[in-house]
Amino acid sequence: MGSRPSLQSAAATHEHHPIPPTVADTKAAFLEGFKRPLPGIYSTVIQELLVQQHLFRWNVTYSYNAITALGVVSIFDQLLEGLPEQDPIFEAFIKALQEDPAQYRGDARRLEEAAGSLGGPENLKPDAEGSEIQKTLAQTAEAIKSGNFLYTRFFAVGLFRLLELAGAKGPKALSGLTSALGVPLERVNADLLTYKNVLSKLQAAKEIMKEFLEREKKKTAQRLAEKQAKQAAQSGESADGKAAEVAA
Repeated sequence: MGSRPSLQSAAATHEHHPIPPTVADTKAAFLEGFKRPLPGIYSTVIQELLVQQHLFRWNVTYSYNAITALGVVSIFDQLLEGLPEQDPIFEAFIKALQEDPAQYRGDARRLEEAAGSLGGPENLKPDAEGSEIQKTLAQTAEAIKSGNFLYTRFFAVGLFRLLELAGAKGPKALSGLTSALGVPLERVNADLLTYKNVLSKLQAAKEIMKEFLEREKKKTAQRLAEKQAKQAAQSGESADGKAAEVAA
């Protein structure tokens, strides 16, 4: 039985196809992987994320990163919460980018477990001799310093999720972590705000959709009740007519 891959080894660079696919190719691959129509309130968001990640994925400086994977998984889990098709959509999305959904999920789960067991945000720092998660942060910091790292908003969400799991409550912890990694705090904050706005808009759309469905459900029930009452009245009239004929 093989040993479980470490978070550190999971950050290895993917080999790029000599001729990267087009955005249209990636969209077509997603639709091939998930053939059912997406609910309207999700379709636009998923398509936008797919285009964004396509551009990141096929950038010449791109390499797979476990923290970025955590960000992608976290976004999907929040965006698609409650949808029965959540897992198939996620798998189709990652496979359309020619990556491995199981690797994303596995690395995200291990990071979540590691961050939750740190004992506090003060232990969430790069350290090449520290815990597995600290080594992952150290490796990421080194890649950023050397210029061999492609920053994305998914990475920003991954950092925020790590802090959240480690028990960090205020902006000071985020400032400290971004400084230790060498990532501009302003850019991270801007990307987190964008992400928060997307979630807020989606939640508002969900509420509108819920209210619409409830109204339609009431209208359908009312129409059914009226139809049944009309049928009952017609049956009563028919029975009265037959009774009159028999009496005659």
